[in-house]
Amino acid sequence: MQKKSIEIWVGLFVVLGIAALAMLALKVSGSTGTGGDVYRIHARFQNVGGLSVKSPVMVGGVRIGRVAEISIDKDDYSAVVGMDIAEHYDNLPIDTGASILTSGLLGAQFVGLDPGAEDIFLQEDDEIEITQSAIQLESLIGQFMFSLAGNNDDEGN
Repeated sequence: MQKKSIEIWVGLFVVLGIAALAMLALKVSGSTGTGGDVYRIHARFQNVGGLSVKSPVMVGGVRIGRVAEISIDKDDYSAVVGMDIAEHYDNLPIDTGASILTSGLLGAQFVGLDPGAEDIFLQEDDEIEITQSAIQLESLIGQFMFSLAGNNDDEGN
């Protein structure tokens, strides 16, 4: 009888461990959602870099939403990013700016919002006008190398 009791406790412990690992996996992957009602806003960027759907949208380091969709405008070939913002953050001014930023040196990219000062707020399907595209490290290195090569040519003449 004591052996059966130990087996039941071990089985219960294993089931609880698996449930805890599943909850941790959902939390880390961000699949738990934004936690309620959302409204969608859009922003246009020339380059979104490594931004992906479900990337966070942050204001001052606080996650207020997620990237819901990324598409191409067929007219001007700019990237259009749709963001789902939690409804209780409904006081973002209409002159809010959006930038694609990187968390850390090799971290994932996210959309950072910089609230403006207007008294009119963003509503469902509004578009953010002030944007800054992702910075491409390869392009910066290329510009730096090109400027070094140009300086060396000037010194030689």
